[in-house]
Amino acid sequence: MSNSAIVSDPEIMNGTPCFEGTRVPFKNLIDYLEGGHPLDEFLRQFPSVTREKAILALEDPARRMSAS
Repeated sequence: MSNSAIVSDPEIMNGTPCFEGTRVPFKNLIDYLEGGHPLDEFLRQFPSVTREKAILALEDPARRMSAS
């Protein structure tokens, strides 16, 4: 992944896409939201992820799709 919110580094969690500067996988956020939990609950559980990074990570795929 190539935005500033999500990085994939083989040295960090075997390349699992994570929030930049953390070991929190992006999939954790998706799982929370798919489970019906609010973003605020995710942010409380993973305080190393900022609201701005979470929103950027969620918005980026939509921007990419609308640019195609």
